[in-house]
Amino acid sequence: MKLLGLTGGVGMGKSTAAEHLRARGLPVVDTDWVARELVEPGQPALAEIGEVFGPQVLDAQGRLRREVLARIVFADESRRRELERILHPRIRDAWRAQVEVWRGEGRPAAVVVIPLLFETGAEGQFDATICVACSAASQRERLAARGWSEDDIARRLAAQWPIERKVAAADFVVWAEGGVAHTAAQLDRILAHLELAGPGPRPAHGV
Repeated sequence: MKLLGLTGGVGMGKSTAAEHLRARGLPVVDTDWVARELVEPGQPALAEIGEVFGPQVLDAQGRLRREVLARIVFADESRRRELERILHPRIRDAWRAQVEVWRGEGRPAAVVVIPLLFETGAEGQFDATICVACSAASQRERLAARGWSEDDIARRLAAQWPIERKVAAADFVVWAEGGVAHTAAQLDRILAHLELAGPGPRPAHGV
C-alpha cells in the first residue's frame, strides 16, 4: 500500500485537498479529527490535560474548553510542548492503527493528514508527502474569516514551520490559490504521477 502524508500551513487548504483525495477513492485519516476524539469526555488524554492545565480548561460538563486551552498553549511554548507530549503519541498510535486496518484490507493507497508532519519527524513513514500552500496574504485572509485576531494568527504561525520550509521538504506541492478546481487538477496529476512512477515516488515540486 502506498501511504501519502498530506500537510501544509494552517488555513492553506489541507481539508479541501483531503476531500478531493477522498472523492477519488483514497481512504483518509485526518489527525485533527483524531485529536478531537482523543479529548472527548471519558478519554484518558482529556483527564491528563485537566490535571496538567487545571480545571479552567474544562466546562461544567467536563468538556474541553478549546479556546481557553489554545490561549494557554499558544502563548507559552513550554506549555504547548506539554500538550504535545500528551497528545502526539496517542495521535500517532491512532493513525498508524487505522493505516494497518487499510493495509489489511488490501487498499492500494491511503492518506494521512498531519498539520505538523515535518515538525514531528513523521515524513519517513510515508511513500510521498504532499504540501498544500498558498500566499501569506491569502492565508491571513482565510484565518481572519474564521474570526481569528492578528495575535491569534501570529501565535499559530509561530507554532509551525514556515511554509517555505514545508514546501522545500515535501515531495509534491499543491498551490491552493486558483480555487477548488485548480487544487483538484494538481492533485490528480500527482496521483497519476505516483501510479506511473512504480515503487518509490520521484520528487516533483509544484506538480
